[in-house]
Amino acid sequence: MKAYVDKEACISCGLCESLCPDIFSLQEDADGKAVAVDEELTGDRLECAKDAAAQCPTEAIRVE
Repeated sequence: MKAYVDKEACISCGLCESLCPDIFSLQEDADGKAVAVDEELTGDRLECAKDAAAQCPTEAIRVE
């Protein structure tokens, strides 16, 4: 499974980055929006991404 960030919905709050810094980061070249690593997530990293998706205030993260 991979994590994805909807750039239209992202408000650059940084919650995902604070929860899972090895998966999400805020990118200056993406207008400060969050981006996710482009790799398969398993184990603890997958659970962290799912937690970030559940806590995202704008529901901008999906894990599929």
